[in-house]
Amino acid sequence: MLRTAPRRAAVLGSPISHSLSPTMHRAAYRALGLSNWLYGAHEVQEPALRGFVAALGAEWAGLSLTMPLKEAAFEVADEVSDLARRTGAINTLVRRPDGGWSGDNTDVYGVSQALRGAGCARVASALVLGSGATARSVVAALATLGCQRVTFAVRSSARPQTLDQARGAGLEVDVVGLGQVVDRVGDAPLVVSTLPADALGASTATAGLLPEGLRMQGQLLLDVVYAGWPTGLARTFEEAGASVVSGFEVLVHQAAEQVHLMTGLPAPVEAMRAAGLASMGSR
Repeated sequence: MLRTAPRRAAVLGSPISHSLSPTMHRAAYRALGLSNWLYGAHEVQEPALRGFVAALGAEWAGLSLTMPLKEAAFEVADEVSDLARRTGAINTLVRRPDGGWSGDNTDVYGVSQALRGAGCARVASALVLGSGATARSVVAALATLGCQRVTFAVRSSARPQTLDQARGAGLEVDVVGLGQVVDRVGDAPLVVSTLPADALGASTATAGLLPEGLRMQGQLLLDVVYAGWPTGLARTFEEAGASVVSGFEVLVHQAAEQVHLMTGLPAPVEAMRAAGLASMGSR
């Protein structure tokens, strides 16, 4: 068993009580024999982030960041990865040898691994519901899968920074309203929803997102929501014959990459997945 000086890490955000990160990171530490590593959860609002990080002692190795801190983290990171800059979001802070903090984004890794795990190693085009910060991580992941064209479906106007990022990655970009998805979804080999669970209502069919009788064999939906699974969107796609991937898979893989960045050791993905599933089942 590896024995080192006590090390600490935690997830920060608001609200934070629902987070599965402590369960999965602690499971990783147990599997890796890191008996002196501790992982907690702290309720931190955006204005308090700088002070919280400044007060951390040398035993702190890393921080996982969730909403609403992914943009505020740029103010406390001493260096930022190119990937985090392109997506405009930092979800991981890792302590540097000089005591500073490196900012990175593991959400992109989480999305790409979740898609690869579902058999989507290459994709030519994708339909993305939403255009916020999560959509930017999705776009970066799609670029690694060889995607050439992305269509954003939004309620009103698409976020300019998301469109700029997609074009900067060499993708052909189109924007439609959510009401127009009914005309596009049948031709999309991959659909990724970055929308909240309640954004489309209880029934996506009654929301007019999918036409009645549509068959979607060979198509794939990744819904980034994982709580209250399956979502109405996931049920509708599955009933139409599509393969469906939960946001839980994104969560597992992004957390696994955080463990790797913070500890320097390969993450025990299966142990983390099992712990996360057990925790969700007990809630």
